[in-house]
Parts: sequence; C-alpha cells; structure tokens
Amino acid sequence: MARWRPLADDLDPRVREFTEALRRQVDRGGLSVAALAEATGYSRSSWERYLGGRLLPPRYAVVALAEATGADPAHFTTMWEVTERVWSRAEGRHDVTMEAVRIAEARAALGGFGPAPAAPSPAPAAPAVRRRPVVLFVAGVVAVVLAVIGATALIGGGDGDAHDRARPGPSRTARAAALPAGVKCTGQECTGKDPEGMGCGGGNARTAAAAWVGGAYVEMRYSRVCAAVWARISAGAPGDTVSVTEAGGARRSQRSRIGRDPEAYTSMLAVRAPGAARACATLTTGSHGCAAPPPG
Repeated sequence: MARWRPLADDLDPRVREFTEALRRQVDRGGLSVAALAEATGYSRSSWERYLGGRLLPPRYAVVALAEATGADPAHFTTMWEVTERVWSRAEGRHDVTMEAVRIAEARAALGGFGPAPAAPSPAPAAPAVRRRPVVLFVAGVVAVVLAVIGATALIGGGDGDAHDRARPGPSRTARAAALPAGVKCTGQECTGKDPEGMGCGGGNARTAAAAWVGGAYVEMRYSRVCAAVWARISAGAPGDTVSVTEAGGARRSQRSRIGRDPEAYTSMLAVRAPGAARACATLTTGSHGCAAPPPG
C-alpha cells in the first residue's frame, strides 16, 4: 500500500513539485507523520493537510521539517517562496472564478431573463406565442409581490426598524444553493464559526495580510465566498494569543490562544472586505503586533 495518497489532478505543477519534495524529504528522514509532528511542533492534522497539497505550510513549518530530517533549510525556504507566490495567485484567480459562478447562479435562479431574441419577421413566431403566457404570468407575480411589499410598508406605519424586520430575506435553502460545494455559510452566518469546519478555508481563502511578531507569524485570512476573515498564528508558543478585530464601529472581535500546537486560528468574523479588520498577536514574551490589509 502506497504511503502517500495521490495529489489532486488540478494541483498547480509548482505546488505539486514542492509538495512531492517535502514528501521525499520526510521519507528520507524515515519519519511518520506523527513523528514529524512531534519533531517539528506542528500538529499531525496540519502536516496531513500540508503533505496532501491541501494547504501551504507556513515558512517556519518548512524550516522545522528540514531541520528534523537533516536537510538544508535554505533550499526548502527558497522553494517555499516560489510556491507561496503561485499559491497566492491561484487563490486570487479562485476568488474571481467564484464571483463569476455566483453571478451565473443568481441569474439562473431568477429564470435567466435577459435581452429577448429579435423576431425573425413582423408576424409573431411560434416560440414567441408560447413565451407570451409565461411573460404575462411573471408580470402578474411581480405585481402581486409589489402589492404585498406596499401593504407591509403601510402596516408598518413608518417604523423603519419594524419594516426591516417584517421584510423577508432570502431563504436558507436559496442561500445554500448559491454556495460552492462544501461551503456552509456566508456573511453574518459565519461569524463565530470555525473556518475549516464551514468550508471557508483551504482553496476558498487567501492571506490578505501577514506580519512577523517576535518569532511568530500572524496572518489575516480572508474568504471571499464566505465574506469573512479570521486570524492565524504560526510558530508561536503556548499562551500566545491571536485575534481578529473589526476596524472602527462596534469593533467586534474573535480570539484564540495557542495550546499544545505552535499554531492556532480564530473563529470567523463577517466583513464587507478584508480591509475592514485586522489580525493581531500578543506573545507571552510581551511582543505585540498586527497585520492589516489596506482599507477598502
């Protein structure tokens, strides 16, 4: 039985090459994933994601692997820098693709209405005749909906808050249908929830900002499809804390603390854009610092 599972067919060739190089080095060192976790301080589940090509390891994790297996850290960090640029570009392309998918799905949910094709002649064609009852039916439905909304506004007596509460929003089923497979929330639904458990991490997220705080690495992670951010800290020590905080306004925040693993991440915080929040780390050594993308 093969030790490693096959990597995804659609994995970028340079990411594949880097992941396979890490696997070969682990094999040369004669380490199991559990032993690698113990030797490097990064959890077994993290290494399973790194060596499975599902998540790019932090730079410090790569250095720790090289040192644990007797390899030259400089060689692997150079490979990591190249791979990190490829990974970031892929995340950006994924964001654009997912936006196009959501637009297409939204148009489909609305019936695919668009410019009507030109008639082949002044006389109504058979397809046009068949479409006419459908158009009349849709117009009737729209009129009824508008009438209901108007009646709701009148009943509200001008109370804006009551009106907003009375107005129905998209159903949970409709929102779920517009999300990619595996993604379980978007927007405010994601606040306070685990990004990995809700399908917002991995290929659905990118690092919007990052900074070194002492010897720890803090990142602001952003998922466009989930419209949420969270903070992640790597190469830290037990007791180090990481937080993601909304900029201005109510200043909502999520916080996490490193336990046995040298990395941790917070729950999610819904934002309109990654620039609306910042990720910060406070170390047990007293060091404190933040990473924040440009506002916008």
